[in-house]
Amino acid sequence: MSALHGRVLHASRLSLTRFAASKLCPSCQCLQVRKFQCITGMGRRLSQVELTSKRYPKLKRGPFATLTDADVSSLERLVSGRVITDKSDLDGYNTDWLRTVRGASTIVLRPKTTEEVSAIVSYCHDRGLAVVPQGGNTGLVAGSVPVFDEVIISTQLMNNIISLDEVSGTLVCQAGCVLAALDDHVAQRGLTMPLDLGAKGSCHIGGNLATNAGGVRLLRHGSLHGSVLGLEAVLPSGEVLDCMSTLRKDNTGYDLKQLLIGAEGTLGIITKASILCPQRPNVVSVALLGCANFQGVLDIFRETKTKLGEILSAFEFMDTASMEMIGENLRLINPISASPFYVLIETGGSNKEHDEEKLSALLEGLMEKGKAMDGTLATDTTKIQAIWGLRERMAEGLLHDGYCYKYDVSLPLPSFYQLVEDMRERVEGSAKRVVGYGHIGDGNLHLNVTSSEYSQHTMDLIEPFIYDWVANYKGSISAEHGLGFKKRDFIYHSKSPSAVALMKQIKNLIDPKGIMNPYKLLPSK
Repeated sequence: MSALHGRVLHASRLSLTRFAASKLCPSCQCLQVRKFQCITGMGRRLSQVELTSKRYPKLKRGPFATLTDADVSSLERLVSGRVITDKSDLDGYNTDWLRTVRGASTIVLRPKTTEEVSAIVSYCHDRGLAVVPQGGNTGLVAGSVPVFDEVIISTQLMNNIISLDEVSGTLVCQAGCVLAALDDHVAQRGLTMPLDLGAKGSCHIGGNLATNAGGVRLLRHGSLHGSVLGLEAVLPSGEVLDCMSTLRKDNTGYDLKQLLIGAEGTLGIITKASILCPQRPNVVSVALLGCANFQGVLDIFRETKTKLGEILSAFEFMDTASMEMIGENLRLINPISASPFYVLIETGGSNKEHDEEKLSALLEGLMEKGKAMDGTLATDTTKIQAIWGLRERMAEGLLHDGYCYKYDVSLPLPSFYQLVEDMRERVEGSAKRVVGYGHIGDGNLHLNVTSSEYSQHTMDLIEPFIYDWVANYKGSISAEHGLGFKKRDFIYHSKSPSAVALMKQIKNLIDPKGIMNPYKLLPSK
């Protein structure tokens, strides 16, 4: 790749001290960026986050029973020694990762088995107690925390890996397994998880499935609807739904597991899963390029798909505002010269010479045509992780600004970045910054607006403007984060009245008492 010297910087020539200055989180090292301890001392204490019931005074509690001392005693007998009732220990379970909402639950139950989950839910169903399932609590739409005083059922202790078939690549595990731990496990057998995202060191696979998480490699592996072979779940009545299978083909009746993927815990609690794990690439390379405008990003994407083909794993973009933010707030170093836009390209294959030849030809062509202004290439693990850290720690860095209004939308690529520009103009003078980054490969934009503290004025400028804008351009108001509590009343911007009506019918059929994760996903009206 000598032809690239002086034009595309080789990551092997970059000094590691530049990345060492970034001071990675000591507890997570770029993996567990969504853990409460990672943001200790930053912003408000958990107990100072305003209660959801106060921030949304028009919101009314559902007709559910109130937890009594007798209930606590009964539930303690079901999961002896694994019940949390101390207020100081409850704060982390009651508060979302963004510290924007806080529930008032007085109990957390931590079962280890499907049978224990079934017993808990059956008791709550009979008593009329509302419940909220919770995994790693890394969600961004307040879907995994209580709104009022719901009973929290945590899957933290349901972390057993049950089996792995190395030939078929089929993994069977409990819902509380951390995504990074699963990836480490299957990596020992030359496999990889079909999902990868910034919160992988904290998020649980059950939560990933419940929200149909997308991540950075959906471009290559597709969505979880295609990767999940089987599920086990506890329904709102306490009945165990067994849809476990390790078969890639099973064309017998309704594919019920698909109802639970993306249902955000409103139809049941996922307890086990069977997941198809693809072969792990032997050779991985990452390139970070700078370009002059967003059209240049799209031009590079088009050419990348053509030239890289089957070895293309991810194609991400970041604007200059997001790169400046992560430098200011996390002291991460941009290894290339400042540019209006950046693209991160990852390749993964089995033949080093073949893959490098294809990537070299792409980068040389982009530089010669002037589509890339500057760039760097990384082929060793340390430098690859450092470059990925620039993209994956965006959400963490934004919290240092104070309050983050976070949006996750799908848009046609021609109008993709216009939303960021229109929002920037709309909130000028009422926000600290507006940044855009995301997954160009699947049309997913992460739009973030920050201010020193929550402002209703700023919120009114953003919503419902952003949802109207997205609907007008035929996009989706939630690409991968789900609707949760925060977006549920805007569902009609992406779904027809007939579709929402059918969703409500399904919910009422499976959960007639409405106890399973209430106030989430479906609109209040």
